[in-house]
Amino acid sequence: MVKLKDILTEGVMDKGILKAVFLAGGPGSGKSFVASGLFGIPKKVNTSAYGLKLVNQDKELERMLKKYGFGLDLDDMPEELFKQLTDPDYEDYSGLRGRAKELTKDRQKMYMNGRLGMIIDGTGHNYQKIVKRKKELEEIGYDCYMVFVHTDLDIAQKRNMERPRKLNPEIVETGWNEDGSFGYTMTGLIEAEYQGRKVKLGKPMQGDSKKFKVYVKNDKGNVVKVNFGQGGDAKGGTMRIRKSNPKARKSFRARHNCDTPGPRHKARYWSCKKW
Repeated sequence: MVKLKDILTEGVMDKGILKAVFLAGGPGSGKSFVASGLFGIPKKVNTSAYGLKLVNQDKELERMLKKYGFGLDLDDMPEELFKQLTDPDYEDYSGLRGRAKELTKDRQKMYMNGRLGMIIDGTGHNYQKIVKRKKELEEIGYDCYMVFVHTDLDIAQKRNMERPRKLNPEIVETGWNEDGSFGYTMTGLIEAEYQGRKVKLGKPMQGDSKKFKVYVKNDKGNVVKVNFGQGGDAKGGTMRIRKSNPKARKSFRARHNCDTPGPRHKARYWSCKKW
């Protein structure tokens, strides 16, 4: 028996409409490579095999950098020029990155108006922004999905230097290590139940018995609360995080063996992420 859904090529059963996939991961994590494999996106094409449109402000920025003759090797670019092109807070800012954001936003709005499927490529570092976007899309009928691409810092740095648009390694490391960034934003969209109440997984917050607390799933799949950081009710007062101090940061990470921080359901993992 032939089913209606098997012969429909347009409408709600169309694989290319009313779908939104959020990509997240740090610079050099391999998001573009993973997306091309998962969704069938050929090189130099911004549409997947099923018609999903790629939304990525970096693509727009790269186009503009090449158009105006700046090239893509940002790591080799003079610091002053780099700031002029990319830093909105710089006194001589050119507005180039801002323009790339505007064009990408307009493109996404056009796709949304047509209810076209989208692959939204970004780092995912702004959790609240992701939540807001997801809600807006769901309100007009979109199904939303998320793909989080994670790799360790060494591999991210290696991949960053191998791609055409290279970032300064310090920028890659800062982004990879920043609070509330690539380690939890996607899992942070998932709610779970802990002792009878809803909690967000993987989102560090002000603690009680310690300076911070975070809810995660352990290796058995159970939701647990991880307390970490000197502070709260712990003896010895509150310890200030001084990761902007290179010596203090290096000392802390060496003492706690942060190159191998252990599993996410242990305090050392989250303490290392803060440093």
